[in-house]
Amino acid sequence: MIRKFMIAAASAAVLTFSLTAFAQQGGSADEAKAMLMKAVAAVKADKAKALDMFNKGEGGFLVGDLYPFCFNVSDGKVVALANPHAKNLIGQDSRTFKDPTGKPFGEQQFTAAQKPEGEITTTVYLFSRPSDPAPVQKTSYTTKVGDLVCGVGFYTVNK
Repeated sequence: MIRKFMIAAASAAVLTFSLTAFAQQGGSADEAKAMLMKAVAAVKADKAKALDMFNKGEGGFLVGDLYPFCFNVSDGKVVALANPHAKNLIGQDSRTFKDPTGKPFGEQQFTAAQKPEGEITTTVYLFSRPSDPAPVQKTSYTTKVGDLVCGVGFYTVNK
């Protein structure tokens, strides 16, 4: 009897650890908002350095599946994106982006450029995770920062 209990307890510990690791990898709404505020501060402090860190996923700007992305207010072109499965989007007009269902999420995110700086736009769409190229539901928060719109999203559907 004692042996069976120990196995069950060990299995529960592994399950708890696995669920905790998944939550950390996927990130939460609060963690995405916190990273967005950190990204905004970095852009305001030194735009060039911030964009370089975002693209490289350095300085705490790629944590699990959370990462910032930015595009120009003037032309919508993506200038920063750490997701290795979406690097091809750098230099493209974000306003033309659609998810696999045809939802124009780039256009929706770009509406943040029309709002006062610091006001957040929320967009829900399908997109790939840094850890997996298969698109899943994502919620992104975007805000205007000077001549950029920057955002951070979290994945809301389990793998």
